Amino acid sequence: MARTESAMLELGTQVPAFSLRDVRDGRSHSTATLAGPSGLLVMFICAHCPFVKHVEQELARLGSDYRNSGVGIAAISSNDADNYPDDAPPSLAEQARRLGFTFPYLYDDTQDVARAYDAACTPDFFLFDTAGKLVYRGQLDGSRPGNGVPVTGKDLRAALDALIAGKPISSDQLPSIGCNIKWK
Repeated sequence: MARTESAMLELGTQVPAFSLRDVRDGRSHSTATLAGPSGLLVMFICAHCPFVKHVEQELARLGSDYRNSGVGIAAISSNDADNYPDDAPPSLAEQARRLGFTFPYLYDDTQDVARAYDAACTPDFFLFDTAGKLVYRGQLDGSRPGNGVPVTGKDLRAALDALIAGKPISSDQLPSIGCNIKWK
């Protein structure tokens, strides 16, 4: 299992705009339609990665817990589905149904969105404030497959809670670790 750290895009970066289709219903979603009154969380995930599988139930809980928080949430898969068919839209749709994702699950076929975000791994998290400025990028929590640390989402949840409460988010952020994005 290859371990790749997130690139840690510079805090304050403006949210890269995108418009992608949901793998479940084909509906188009953009940064403008996804952003909530409190901000936007963009998560790069996939179906096959052991790091994502390790945290996918927490991602589903996070979606449910913050559904009415004012923060828009979206997941994006940018992996090359030709060489990684488990990450093709039908498999992603099945993952979303199985886990009960309450947020759009989008497919980035061109990989342009992943490049715009400098996404490096799955999972990779980007939280933007109401002005569209990056306020958190980093790990969900300290849990990794096999390290015995419980999956709680504490790092990302702390950032979300601070954003919603209008409080500052610490710039002391640890990178996410996961499988590298599967580039074409």
